Amino acid sequence: MPDVIPIQYINSSPVSSGESVQRSLMHGVVLNDALHRPMQDLRISVTDRCNLRCTYCMPREIFDQNHVFLPRSELLTLEEIVRVAGSFVRLGVRKIRLTGGEPLMRRGIEQLVEKLSALRTNTGDRVDIAMTSNGVLLEARAQTLKNAGLSRITVSLDALDDAIFQRMTDSHSSVGSVLAGIVAAQHAGLLVKINMVVKRGVNDGEIMRMAEYFRNTGIVLRFVEYMDVGSTNGWAIDEVVPAREIVETISARYPLVLLDASCTGEVASRWAYTDGAGEIGQIASVTHVFCHDCTRIRLSTDGKLYTCLFAEQSKADLRALLRSGHSDEDIAHAIENCWQNRTDRYSEIRNEVAGLPLNKIEMSYIGG
Repeated sequence: MPDVIPIQYINSSPVSSGESVQRSLMHGVVLNDALHRPMQDLRISVTDRCNLRCTYCMPREIFDQNHVFLPRSELLTLEEIVRVAGSFVRLGVRKIRLTGGEPLMRRGIEQLVEKLSALRTNTGDRVDIAMTSNGVLLEARAQTLKNAGLSRITVSLDALDDAIFQRMTDSHSSVGSVLAGIVAAQHAGLLVKINMVVKRGVNDGEIMRMAEYFRNTGIVLRFVEYMDVGSTNGWAIDEVVPAREIVETISARYPLVLLDASCTGEVASRWAYTDGAGEIGQIASVTHVFCHDCTRIRLSTDGKLYTCLFAEQSKADLRALLRSGHSDEDIAHAIENCWQNRTDRYSEIRNEVAGLPLNKIEMSYIGG
């Protein structure tokens, strides 16, 4: 397990916004929310468009040819994204992940990666720049992304069988195109992880096949419990395959041992094959919640801030500040106020709010 760098926290005691932001900028501390969780990870959705229609994210019956996506004028420009990201970094963010939609559909994505990778924390460290992609467009872009400064990429792949893959993605794309992108990313020197969303009765029969395919490859395969993100994916609890069941299934053939978390705020539990063939991960936000350790804040495609993947509304409109002449300090004040008042813990209270008419924001708008 790598060394953990001690972090100095700002507590939630009442101080003026200006005083607290200035203290953050001067000393490089990390902001705490109302439940004492530090702000360390920024997820930026760079587009609300995608070339797939995964049933758990962008079901085609909703996101069809009549769906109105955001007009280009409403998207944050690359320059605006970089400016906002700079404020987050000065306030303690150390990791930035580009998401969507499908981020490789955003024009100029390599230029954005290059500009973001030039950011430095208050202690002079390089900001870790990562991306989540469906991998369909990755093969031709992997090397340029690496050259631009991308360090890690997580590829969504829910099956190796083409028919099951196409059912999950509601597309005519092939598994081969995604695998080619994964290979290209490895050859480019990117750290690659795979996310497999598991739905009972749809692709749960692919669990062992996926585990065997990625053993001994240096790639960590992470199994993601099917989540009730957004309001359109028709989520039902009986379609969730619990993480424990997946571990037991794999371990029956290839014994696994639980590892320590790799860093503070890690959402995935880590399991190593006892024969040295690598490791798998489990993201179990339904059966084993991790709200108490969540360090993530999300910036939507059009510049709104969200403090939870299951949010119903934004906490601040940074695009409005950017386009009305506000200063970087004003932007930092808005971010700090948003985070220090954060109390989100949806996964912990899921059962309490079950049946309520929630209007959760779609994952394609704020990123997974």
